[in-house]
Amino acid sequence: MKILIVEDEQAMRETICTSLQKEKFVVETASDFSSAMCKVNDYDYDCILLDIMLPGGSGLDVLRELKRLHRSDSVLILSAKDSLEDKVTGLELGADDYLTKPFHLAELNARVKSLIRRRHSKGEISLTLGNLTLFPDDRSASVSGQALQLNRKEFDLLYYFAVNPNRVIHRTSLAESVWGDNIDQADSLDFIYSQVKNLRKKLKQTEASVELKAVYGFGYKLTLL
Repeated sequence: MKILIVEDEQAMRETICTSLQKEKFVVETASDFSSAMCKVNDYDYDCILLDIMLPGGSGLDVLRELKRLHRSDSVLILSAKDSLEDKVTGLELGADDYLTKPFHLAELNARVKSLIRRRHSKGEISLTLGNLTLFPDDRSASVSGQALQLNRKEFDLLYYFAVNPNRVIHRTSLAESVWGDNIDQADSLDFIYSQVKNLRKKLKQTEASVELKAVYGFGYKLTLL
């Protein structure tokens, strides 16, 4: 699951980033309006943490761009301005929640997880496809009630497929969703191939009622058997 932090205060940005990484999220950051716009125009995110006051522009303008693009990224506004007008404007533009600074990191993490559940699992703490069930909060999965042993990257890949069932997903999109800005560390797309191969084998061995199918020259898709 991939998070974008749009925050101009370096200390705050780094603190939030470290906290979310400890929760095993893939985290990318932007420190001003321009870099934020580049990110949201090029990539999809499970959740965007968005400060309203940014160098070079406004977080509200970032929201307007997301709305124009018909994007479904969850947005949590972070702002030191406890203004009803800003809050109402942000929510009207499509933000999902609003958190006023200063805040506790535990509350921030809980709200991020809640927004992601709301987006992908209709508020439930699990996601089920056939006899496969995924629990995103603790990054675990089961098949017919039996634990499915996955490493972190395998779970992240499976979750990405599960929230996009029957959708053909390009290998580059998979790499970006799982590694974010660290995509170069993934040893190109060979590592994706290896992880998907292992994942397909585990699903087959446990008799999961879902299958990862290769789409020649493009990527993969998850389908029910």
